[in-house]
Amino acid sequence: MLADEILILGLELPVQIGVPDAERAAWQVLRADVILRPAQAFEAMNDEIGRTVDYEAVANALKALAAARPRCLIETLAAEMAAFVITSFGAGSVKIELRKRILPGTDAVAVRLERFAKPLEERLVS
Repeated sequence: MLADEILILGLELPVQIGVPDAERAAWQVLRADVILRPAQAFEAMNDEIGRTVDYEAVANALKALAAARPRCLIETLAAEMAAFVITSFGAGSVKIELRKRILPGTDAVAVRLERFAKPLEERLVS
């Protein structure tokens, strides 16, 4: 399995998110770590941007996605982000950790997920 990764760490995402209506009405900033595995090894990219996952384009697209509409759950946003990266940027897989500063006495509450472009059976064969 390919282990080359592109990391976007601490991406700031302005969002309207939260279960209570009052919390969701106000803008807040979540932070995301996004780990992308391109569909091919770094050596196969021949130093061409079109052969990799453009991390600037990913970061800008994820900011726009997060700001597009209010949501109740960070779980929902994380799943939408992962699906978007896989389908729109051709990543082989993506890991996302999304952090929200909300609970007193904690640094953050976070969710983490990993999604793959190919089903497990296809990944085991390659």
